[in-house]
Amino acid sequence: MGEKPRKLLVLYASQTGNALDAAERIGREAERRGFPASIVSTDEFDASSLPYEEAVVFVVSTTGQGDSPDSFKAFWRFLLQRNLGNYWLQQVRYAVFGLGDSGYHKYNFVAKKLDKRLSDLGATSIIEKGLGDDQHPSGYEGTLDPWMLSLWSTLYQINPKYFPKGPYVKIPQDEVIDQPKYRILYHKQEKLEPKLLTESDIIQRARGMSPGKLFKDKSKPDCFLKMTRNEVLTKAGSTKDVRHFEFQFVSSNIEYEVGDVVELLPSQNPSAIDAFIERCDLDPESFITIGLRETENSSFNEEMITQLPIKLKTFVELTMDVTSASPRRYFFEVMSFYATAEHEKERLQYFASPEGRDDLYNYNQKERRSILEVLEDFPSVQIPFEWLVQLVPPLKPRAFSISSSPLAHPAQVHLTVSIVSWITPYKRTRKGLCSSWLASLTPEQEVNIPVWFHKGSLPAPSQSLPLILVGPGTGCAPFRGFIAERAVQAQSSLIAPVMFFFGCRNKDTDFLYRDFWESHAREGGMLSEGKGGGFYTAFSRDQPKKVYVQHKIREMSKKVWDLLCDGAAVYVAGSSTKMPCDVMSALEDIVSEETGGSKEVASRWLKALEKAGRYNVEAWS
Repeated sequence: MGEKPRKLLVLYASQTGNALDAAERIGREAERRGFPASIVSTDEFDASSLPYEEAVVFVVSTTGQGDSPDSFKAFWRFLLQRNLGNYWLQQVRYAVFGLGDSGYHKYNFVAKKLDKRLSDLGATSIIEKGLGDDQHPSGYEGTLDPWMLSLWSTLYQINPKYFPKGPYVKIPQDEVIDQPKYRILYHKQEKLEPKLLTESDIIQRARGMSPGKLFKDKSKPDCFLKMTRNEVLTKAGSTKDVRHFEFQFVSSNIEYEVGDVVELLPSQNPSAIDAFIERCDLDPESFITIGLRETENSSFNEEMITQLPIKLKTFVELTMDVTSASPRRYFFEVMSFYATAEHEKERLQYFASPEGRDDLYNYNQKERRSILEVLEDFPSVQIPFEWLVQLVPPLKPRAFSISSSPLAHPAQVHLTVSIVSWITPYKRTRKGLCSSWLASLTPEQEVNIPVWFHKGSLPAPSQSLPLILVGPGTGCAPFRGFIAERAVQAQSSLIAPVMFFFGCRNKDTDFLYRDFWESHAREGGMLSEGKGGGFYTAFSRDQPKKVYVQHKIREMSKKVWDLLCDGAAVYVAGSSTKMPCDVMSALEDIVSEETGGSKEVASRWLKALEKAGRYNVEAWS
């Protein structure tokens, strides 16, 4: 019996696509050295077959406050089973590469806990885990490049058969331009029976065909919303533009709870879509279906036969982010094969090489150059549409915390959105795709916005639960819903007290929803001291020494502690890497002062609170 062919298994867990990108890169680099690789998402891999793998590379990202990607959760639960024992993986050699951001408290938490668990189960690590850092001058790739080189040489020492020609001999670039993973069928228009399609069918059809599905997401929108109000909350002189948006349901009402999140699929600028289609020499009116090229996944190709075609222009508009996301490094490599001008070819090859990595990062990610801008900078490049479908970043829905309560605002959804814009190092103005699009809409346009509802990390509290809310800036959004809901409940029943800590830069310009909070803080209101609660503000720039929410929490330590002893839950929301840590540390101080215990004991006490579901954080970068 011959040996079964050796394969490197690359398992990845990705939330935004970076870990998938890194996994594909590791797989490509292995294959270029003669070691075939298969790249599989952790939610599509049968974890019970792990002991039969010889060499496995894990690529996992950590999101926000130490959370794992959705596609990793079931796999991780499987690995935690007690009955696996510490010899379960004794035949397996593994390497872990993590993607994280050292600005966060739980930096690369998922990679670290996975590395420890694999070794507890008896697996042997090939090399020290690699920790990619968003804060590095060239992002996670700054760590990935040297880490991969050491991975190849160690694998070669373990078994020279992995690399028949040695770990440094690569197949010449020109022979290796892989085929794209997808194929596109073009359909004659007259053959298409005219179907009355709803907007939601079209979106489902386009997103169902898109390779951008990172995990089995719902391609059909839950429903559509129509804007009824677009109001600026910040005053003249503020450095920010924060809006209050109100929407109503177009057809069906969706049941949601306070603390839930809604995702909106934004529209792209029509003239940019036209420019992209023209630049790539595509026919916007043609009808297409898209399927995987490989035969091993035949189910997808059967799907392709049953798929209904979609207009090319519609597909681009709904699934390909041509105007706001930056292309990945591989895009520049593929472009270099299609460049006909020699100087462009050289520049693109340099960008795709380890030597050109930092320059590429400065040109591309730092500037947030869009696909369209990059293609316009290299006019000799003409990439086939198959490659574009594979390599253009997917157009993703953007998630926002809901700032209304279904009890207080029936059939409505409110959002509190900071309109994002910034100046790049080369002094170019960039705008957030979704927020600037929302800001440009008016109720009169009656635009139907496709949306999806889901649970956020802030569970809706029962009315008998005392609350300590901390929400600086737009972090106050979910708490506006919490308080509006309690105000309605209070009309007919008893309500537990609420303390709310709000912070912003200046009282006069950035005090979001000022009238709302102040009216509830008055006598008898939801946030009144008479009711056992309170409303506390920190205006960081209104005095020489900066004052933040954590300072106000410390000032109120006695009251915070009393409320915690009454069983209060803590909710923290806001856009900042440091703020949740600072709040946690202020609470640790309070617990240790009030109990006379050490910081360690206080920290354990708060961790137990977190475990019990009474300490919830929702932070976004």
